[in-house]
Amino acid sequence: MKTEHIHNLKHFLDQKVEQYNTPNFIENDPICIPHAFSKKQDIEIMGFFAAIFAWGQRKTIINKSKELAERMDNSPHQFILNHQDQDLKFLLGFKHRTFNDTDLLYTVHFLREHYMKNESLEEAFVGAGVTDTESALIHFHNYFFSLPDAPQRTTKHIPTPRRGSACKRLNMYLRWMVRNDNKGV
Repeated sequence: MKTEHIHNLKHFLDQKVEQYNTPNFIENDPICIPHAFSKKQDIEIMGFFAAIFAWGQRKTIINKSKELAERMDNSPHQFILNHQDQDLKFLLGFKHRTFNDTDLLYTVHFLREHYMKNESLEEAFVGAGVTDTESALIHFHNYFFSLPDAPQRTTKHIPTPRRGSACKRLNMYLRWMVRNDNKGV
């Protein structure tokens, strides 16, 4: 009976993969956000924001991600690396549910610090002692909040397994960034 149950579950999950892992699914899903960019760092940055915003209606998540990209002149990596203090005023007033401009400004600050020293956001998830996804997520959380001005309120948007979180949105982001199965998603 146990083998039959496993077979049925595998069949069900395989059907879901076929249903959702198609280019037709992209347009109405937050995965469309990183697909809108071709530069690796822009893909990483906007994929990260889309994943962090991924609670609520998909249409709203997509619209808020597009709004944020527009506020960064649709060149998020360039904006993050080269913005001046006066450019940050374009980010003020941004809000998606409980993610507000305080969270956004800190995230931009973190990303700037990171990209000034690293080519990819991938390096934020790897480090000494990182051997599996759980340790990578813990490492990322600690690294993300390592800057001296990290606002406490932002911790609700960047989870960690250390606090018992399943880190669903960050795991989704990681799946987006590593998926390579020739299906186009």
